[in-house]
Amino acid sequence: MGEQGVWGRSAWPVWNPARPGSRSAHVRGVLVLALLLVWPLWETLREALRPDGSGPQAPAVRIALGAVTVLYAAGWLWSMIAGIRLPPRRRILLVGALFALAAVAALLRDGPLYLGHAGVFSYVLAVAAWLLPARWGVLLAAATWLLQVLAQWLAPGPVTWEHVGGLVPGVVIPVAVTLLIRLVVQLGQAHEEIAALAAAAERDRLARDLHDVLGHSLTTITVKTALARRVLESGGDVERAMAELRDVERLSREAHGEVRLTVSGRRRPSLAAELAGARAALRAAGISPILPPSADHVPAELAEPFAYVLREGVTNVIRHSGATRCEVLLGDDWLEVRDNGTGQDTGRETAGRHAAKPGNGLSGLAERLRAVGGRVEAGPLPAGGFRLRASRA
Repeated sequence: MGEQGVWGRSAWPVWNPARPGSRSAHVRGVLVLALLLVWPLWETLREALRPDGSGPQAPAVRIALGAVTVLYAAGWLWSMIAGIRLPPRRRILLVGALFALAAVAALLRDGPLYLGHAGVFSYVLAVAAWLLPARWGVLLAAATWLLQVLAQWLAPGPVTWEHVGGLVPGVVIPVAVTLLIRLVVQLGQAHEEIAALAAAAERDRLARDLHDVLGHSLTTITVKTALARRVLESGGDVERAMAELRDVERLSREAHGEVRLTVSGRRRPSLAAELAGARAALRAAGISPILPPSADHVPAELAEPFAYVLREGVTNVIRHSGATRCEVLLGDDWLEVRDNGTGQDTGRETAGRHAAKPGNGLSGLAERLRAVGGRVEAGPLPAGGFRLRASRA
């Protein structure tokens, strides 16, 4: 719709197409609409074909009235079912055509006086409320009522308030009921859209969290496994290799537990624990770590996003930088991960040569920092190496 809400100035209703699971409901709706036509069709056709003098007598008039009535009913049914797929201009033309058919049927039945009958335009007003912006439907109903009052006034005989008031239900009820149905449909669509957005947000959360959790854990496991393999292949200290393998086993179990907590949404990373894990991972990779002694001074609302930044930054240093030193600087509202890597074929997911199109890592970190009013910056250092900085703006 052009504006949100059923009362939007340009709120042309657009309903979602029927899904396979809602086809039975669609068929039921068509049957209900068809049943609504049974009584007026029967009444009009019976009046047109009456043999006495109360109805139109000329055979041509009777045939014309029956044809116009059937065409009006078919047009109304098609409009309620498929008119919603039409563009705005065609909807207006369709409503105008139905008004013309209703007026012609009234003229053929009892002449101009029947235009002031209460139920003449009820069906077409329902179509207007279904296909047009709600304000247009209400204004059209008011204009129709005024025209019917004028028709009553032009008719012979006195016009009473009872006559004028009797016209109100014929214009108010169809518009009000149709707008209520529109509101119910719109609320159902909004519920479906909210559910779809919630599912997409949950998928994004899982993808981001699993990337952050498994990326670091698998990188550390790979580094420690490679170190143990090199020690064993070189005939070195077997005890050291066994210690590394025991760390791999521990990290695998921790990663499994973290994945379970991540899926359930109960994982809360600790900045202090990430500092300890970064120190062990960097040393296993042969990179000298320079880390702050503690993270106690960091505000609680920044500790969790900074933990993710530290994990992602250290993981990329180990995997891509080729650095021999990694330094982590930590302030009250900022954190930096620096390395002395070559800065050439880094292939870094968070930045590097893909800085114009951030990868999942940098995008995920940016989302986490935005939630606490912060931002992420990443890029090469003038003297060489690479810097990842998170701060609260």
